[in-house]
Amino acid sequence: MQLYDYGLSTLEQYGLKAETTARTRGALLCHTEKGLLILKEFAGSEKKLGKQQELLLILKEKGIYVDSFLPNQEGNLVSRDKDDVAFTLQYWYEGRECDTKSREEILRSVSTLANLHTVMKLTPAEEYRGQSLREVYVRHNQEIRKIRKFIRKKGGTGVFEKEFLESVEWFLKRGELALEMLGDSGYEELREKSWQEGEVCHGEYSQHNVLMMKNGTAVTNFRHWNYDIQISDLYRFMRKILEKYNWNLEFARDMLSVYHRIRPISRMEWENLRIRFMYPEKYWKLANYYYSHNKAWISEKNTEKLRVLIKQSITWEKFGEKCFGIYPF
Repeated sequence: MQLYDYGLSTLEQYGLKAETTARTRGALLCHTEKGLLILKEFAGSEKKLGKQQELLLILKEKGIYVDSFLPNQEGNLVSRDKDDVAFTLQYWYEGRECDTKSREEILRSVSTLANLHTVMKLTPAEEYRGQSLREVYVRHNQEIRKIRKFIRKKGGTGVFEKEFLESVEWFLKRGELALEMLGDSGYEELREKSWQEGEVCHGEYSQHNVLMMKNGTAVTNFRHWNYDIQISDLYRFMRKILEKYNWNLEFARDMLSVYHRIRPISRMEWENLRIRFMYPEKYWKLANYYYSHNKAWISEKNTEKLRVLIKQSITWEKFGEKCFGIYPF
């Protein structure tokens, strides 16, 4: 891989030298005179990167630990090596990812997200606006129907295909109901309000992007940031955690309370959370992964994920009703 051989040479463009280096998830950790930095290949939009840096510097100013970029000696955020491969250099932290087995660390991550959201605002820029949730649900429901039709026509013989066909009507019904409820809700008004106020989402807030340190919590990987209703970040984080905790109602309420104490959740946001938790997103993801990958060989892991999802389905449905039935704040 060229990252180790040539990426390191770009440090010269920053006037830096690496005392020691270590590989990590397709990047290079570098111990330098400016502390711990991470060198990554870059293949995105430099314009969006500039806007991302603007956001990160605002957060840094507010005392939040984030992976902001170092400009090179020419003032650019992107540097190219002799083979014209683009790299970025970011501040990094000594810490480890949030442990999903630790309730304390999960609640700390929720608290960090709430603090992020209180300051994550930028002047609106249309090209970075998040997708309409209504359009997403319409598309996902269509895709579930298309996959159902494909498997029926093909004749589902595999375990995954059989399990899918046996469960698809139940999950699709919930997907259609969530779309209907979204249309009857104040979603468009909420979306417009968050847009006018320049609210920004992390876009991929998960345990992998929260680092637990001795002196605080750092948040990394903002490359999917966008303008959207901020509780969409909270929903994504909570959904992934609650799947691991079999939709534990008490734990969900603890997370919502921790977030609300720092960044209040409005009635309209509460209603939107209810609809998001009602949509069978994980089911769609598994079906979509099956359809877009090698259908001749379906991994046992994905079949097991589908089985767990089906097994949890009634608990998941009841969770939404019990957790979001009444606005508690």
